[in-house]
Amino acid sequence: MPQFGVRDVERLLGMPRSAILGLVRAGFVSPGRGPRREYRFSFQDLILLRTAGALARAKVPARRITRSLKALRRRLPENVPLSGLRIRAVGDRVIVAEGKSRWQADSGQLLLDLDVSVEGGELNVKAKELPGDAAEDWFKRGAGLEGDNIEKARHAYERALALDPAHVAARINLGRLLHEAGDAPSAERIYRDGLERNVKDPLLFFNLGVLLADTGRLEEAIGAYRSALHEDPRFADCHYNLALAYEAAGNPRGAIRHMGEYRKLRR
Repeated sequence: MPQFGVRDVERLLGMPRSAILGLVRAGFVSPGRGPRREYRFSFQDLILLRTAGALARAKVPARRITRSLKALRRRLPENVPLSGLRIRAVGDRVIVAEGKSRWQADSGQLLLDLDVSVEGGELNVKAKELPGDAAEDWFKRGAGLEGDNIEKARHAYERALALDPAHVAARINLGRLLHEAGDAPSAERIYRDGLERNVKDPLLFFNLGVLLADTGRLEEAIGAYRSALHEDPRFADCHYNLALAYEAAGNPRGAIRHMGEYRKLRR
């Protein structure tokens, strides 16, 4: 793996030696040591140094920079790809694009939008926008993976939500997969986080109702089903589930009413 000395970093990044060593002492990067105990920096270190310097100049708190860069370093490839890395703050998250892949570095609010690449032995950094449909790309990837690799599908949905917390289809699918895997608490958090973000979708309420019924919280399940029907009164399966929930709760009138609605909609 290529290694760079302090002088190389000065030339590539245009940073003074004092700033580089100050960032090292502050713990933003942890370079290796050469045979004479001199600092030896990797490609990852160059990216992190450039990022840390930009964030420090933007007066982002040092603790937040350190936390975000530690998470970012764990995910950086050993060599910068030819297509470069694009590092961008999206809301309160750091989003990194590596070729066509995009991932979240950390949840700290960073003020950075950089395109990093290496050409002719020089590190180039410039502003570049991420495609606006990145979340949809991750959602589609997750949907395509469900039949082959559930874990990767869940990861893709998580990335979609990291880019766009309001992506309701990714939220619904991720919650469903977590529920099916037996992780009801995590699935419930996914659903309720969407509702707290004012994502009013009938299927989101419905899936939450199914989860609540499965975990024995019948009254809460009834409330979730009623909310789903408020959003979509013609949601036949929700009428059916609500009828069963009312019957289990000792409300035969409600059960008969909603079973009747279900049968009408299924004709």
